Formats: sequence, structure tokens, C-alpha cells
Amino acid sequence: MNLDPSHHRPWRRIDRRVSRKIRVGNVEVGGDAPITVQSMTNTLTADAEATIGQIRQLVEAGADIVRVSCPDVESTAAFSTIVKASKVPLVADIHFHYKRGIEAAEAGAACLRINPGNIGNAQRVKDVVQAARDNGCSMRIGVNAGSLERDLLEKYGEPCPDAMVESALFHARILQDLDFHEFKISVKASDVFMTVAAYQQLSEVIDCPIHLGVTEAGSLRTGAIKSAIGIGNLLWAGIGDTIRISLAADPVEEIKAGFDILKSMGLRHRGVNIIACPSCARQGYNVIKTVEALEERLAHISTPLSLSIIGCVVNGPGEALMTDIGFTGGGAGSGMVYIDGKPDHKMNNEHMLEHIVELVEAKAKSIDANQSVSALPQSGSAQRGPAIAAEASLAHVAAE
Repeated sequence: MNLDPSHHRPWRRIDRRVSRKIRVGNVEVGGDAPITVQSMTNTLTADAEATIGQIRQLVEAGADIVRVSCPDVESTAAFSTIVKASKVPLVADIHFHYKRGIEAAEAGAACLRINPGNIGNAQRVKDVVQAARDNGCSMRIGVNAGSLERDLLEKYGEPCPDAMVESALFHARILQDLDFHEFKISVKASDVFMTVAAYQQLSEVIDCPIHLGVTEAGSLRTGAIKSAIGIGNLLWAGIGDTIRISLAADPVEEIKAGFDILKSMGLRHRGVNIIACPSCARQGYNVIKTVEALEERLAHISTPLSLSIIGCVVNGPGEALMTDIGFTGGGAGSGMVYIDGKPDHKMNNEHMLEHIVELVEAKAKSIDANQSVSALPQSGSAQRGPAIAAEASLAHVAAE
């Protein structure tokens, strides 16, 4: 399946805002780099073992970058151990104490999340910037509506997009005056309207990469919805180079929600994208329970592919036409299995779940094998061995 929806559907095209590119460790952010997904640990950073364990869970879920709070010297003392154990770059979250920023940079932070205006006098800012420069750190200027400077609140009367952007540009000028340009900016609020307006304004006045987020969005369900509305609107407008979904939930859920938002917009592809009907009296099997089971059983697959699970023949064939694998409910306790958009064989409902899992796993293996072969410089039938074996496995599953 062609993963570029704008290839033959131009009405789904998203033209990304042009920004300069920076690096967060070995991950590129901005420019033509893929939009990255990140989260933040909520363990005590001084507890290196617990923090490393949570980072590993986030990486397994697909995190490109992980942020770790460094509020005290005990945290930065543990940070170097945490960095060495992490497979992805880490951002050190710094507030108020400039020494924590220096310590985190020296300990291996790939990026410092900091507001230059809240860490002291000009010399302290210079010291932090020099530590970042010496250690290959980038920076994120993180403006939040809930912690705006007092003078801006007096000027504007309340938190608002104009105040947030003014704060961001003030902090950006501090770094620019020190000839430091490896930074990205976020302007977050818990209010979706304020967040979107602030990011829209910011995107028009500076060319640095933009970190998107609706801060303190709420619980898993409500926070994911608010984030999808706010971040989705901005991404649709081409704004945003990295995202964090802020949820009062397990941080792993933030990564899942972030990828779901990007997948729904065709901007990133990871794992199985399940298209499912809400079900009704026409359903030939229990769609809701089937989808719940499939989401759990297929969570380990990172290969991008699509699966349609439709209860009846009204929309089933049409949806299956657009997916890698599909199942449409029918009569007499069985349904039709579709492979690459075409009806392939029937399967009874009793064994349907296990059969679909086997088909998806075989399809993922086939896709991975073909991608590995296409990446090889050699040509010839011998190089097709893994791909042929994977395709044969898929055909065998379908034939069973």
C-alpha cells in the first residue's frame, strides 16, 4: 500500500512550514525531518533505575525523544547514568537554577528545556549556553500560559497568545544575541484556542523548529481529545516539528496518542492502523470485542500496515479495498477475508480472531523483508530469499 496519501489524493496534502533543522542528539528536528513524538518521565530522577525502566517502556512504545526533569543536584547526579542506559536522546528539564543546566549538559543531555529569562543574570545565561555549546546540546524555549512573566501579565491583563509569543521571542533573542541558534520553541496553554492562536502567530515570525503541545490537557480520554483538536489543527496547517501529548496518565499513553494523531493525518506511520465500524444490528460478529482484542494482540507490531474490521457487507468491501488486510462480517457465522484490497477467502467467526492475528503478523514480516531487500545494494534472485519466504508464509496462513 502507498503510504503517501497525497500521491493520488491531493486534497489530503499537508505542506509543512519551512523551518531550519536542529539536532536533539542523533534525532533531527525541523526542516524535512519526520515529526517526532516525545514524552516525559514522571519517576523521581534521582532514582536512576526507575527512570531508566520508564524510558525503556517509552522507547518500546515508539518514543523518539524523552524528557527528564532535573530539579535538584541529586537528579543531575543520576542523569549521566540514565543517559548511558537510554537508546534515545534525553532532554533535561531545567527551571530557575542555572547550575542544573550546566550539570545536565555535562552529564550528556541532548537538549536543555529552559527559559533563559528565569535562570538569573546575563552571566549565568552565558554560562548555560556555553555548556550547551561545549557539549553539543540544543535547547527548547518552553513558554507556558500559566507561568508568564509578571510584566507581560500586567501589560496584557491576562495570559493570551500575544503575551506568549512576546515571551518566546524575548527568550529567543537572548540566545540569538549569544550566537546560539540550536533551539526550538513551544508556546503551550491548557486552553485549546489560546494554544492554537499562539502557535499560529509564532510560526509567522521565526524560523526555528516548533514543539507542539496542549499543556495540562487532562486525563487520558479528555486530554487526548483536546490534544487531537489543538495539535491536529496545527499539523493540518503545516505547523509543528515535534509533539508531546500531555496527559495525566501513564506516559506510555502519551506516545500512543501522539502516534495515533500523526497516523490519522498520514504524517507518521507506525504499527497497525485499525479501521473499524461502530457496529449495529447488522453486524455478523461482535465488532467491539474483536477490535479490543486485536488492539491488544497486535500492539507489538511496529511495521506500518492497515486493517479493516467491519461488521457487515454494507461498508465492509469498500473499506477493505483501501487496507492491507480486512475482514467483513457475513451470514451463517462466517465472513470474508480481504488481502491487499481483494476478497481472498472465507473464515468462520469462531477462528477469525486468531486467523487475523496470524495474517497481520505474516504481512508485517513480509513488508519488513521486502524493505530489507530493497535497501540492499546487490541485486539478483538470491537477495530475494527473505522476502520470498515471508510472502510464502502469508500465503500459507491465508490458505489454512
